[in-house]
Amino acid sequence: MSTALFPVILAGGKGERFWPLSRKDRPKQFLSLDGSSRSLLQATADRLVSLANGWGSLWVITSSQVAEGVQQQLPDLPSENLLIESEGRDTAAAVAWTSLEIKRRYGEDAIIGFFPADHWIADQKTFAHTLNAATQLAQSKAAIVTLGIKPTFPSTGYGYIEQGEKIGSFNELPAYHVNRFTEKPNRETAETFLSTGRFSWNSGMFVFRAGVVLEELHAHAPEIIEPLEQEGPDIYPQLPKKSIDYALMEKTSLAYVLPVEFGWDDLGDWNAIERLLKTQETPNVELATHVGLDTQGAIIYASNPEDVIVTIGLEDVVIVRDRNVTLVVNKERTQEIKQILKTLQNDPRFADLL
Repeated sequence: MSTALFPVILAGGKGERFWPLSRKDRPKQFLSLDGSSRSLLQATADRLVSLANGWGSLWVITSSQVAEGVQQQLPDLPSENLLIESEGRDTAAAVAWTSLEIKRRYGEDAIIGFFPADHWIADQKTFAHTLNAATQLAQSKAAIVTLGIKPTFPSTGYGYIEQGEKIGSFNELPAYHVNRFTEKPNRETAETFLSTGRFSWNSGMFVFRAGVVLEELHAHAPEIIEPLEQEGPDIYPQLPKKSIDYALMEKTSLAYVLPVEFGWDDLGDWNAIERLLKTQETPNVELATHVGLDTQGAIIYASNPEDVIVTIGLEDVVIVRDRNVTLVVNKERTQEIKQILKTLQNDPRFADLL
């Protein structure tokens, strides 16, 4: 049985909640949001390529709209390891198609890991140690292993995983059978979860053997896996649009969780920038030339270093200046950026802003 890991980067997302910086021609995974010179996609590939023993074992699945950008950002990725979706159908279809392709090339015992392109990881050494543990677990039994992030606060923005019976330790990390997955809870429920010590945040990172996940997809999501097996990727636009959590993880009895800590953020919206970069010494997070008077708790970004943003008496706002758009939003309402985009999409005057 193979012990090599074939990491797959899920790079088809739009990142709408990072608009106006994230747009159709430049989605979130192409952005550098932590002050470094590497985009989120490049940073993810950097983390995984050493664990894959080189570029030949690293895979990326993305949309046709941004495939050219992926190739430009990852020039060392073999073209045969880039799967291009003709139309985005969410993560269940992406997992199914990629798993079929890797099984075809390497057999049903190939161990596959799926990783979103927009995560931030602080501790690479601990991350690698964790992936080795997940690979060992996936090798040892029929298991769909998910990485559960130990929660640091009662978040209402993440899904949660409740751990059940302990099944052993792998690479010195305890592993548990999954009792249940819970969608984003309210504040009171999240606080209850944390008080039990049995819950992890659902990171959206999974490890399993190709044959195991394909068998489970046949059992729980035949409407996705069977058309792909019979028709190939040409059937993609007709597949149902479902997340892997909904299509499989909430139904399978083979889900296991490794509760882990390596410094993690899913960079879901502009508030993530504050979590990464805020210091006690500064009143704001400034990735722009900013002149402020009595402004605090602000996140300020400008893509053009020559642009100057001046503020007076503001608190807890996000200000983003990119090309011909300026966004000003209260930090508590950044999730509503997607609603504004729907308004812009319905007005031809704003087509070039998307």
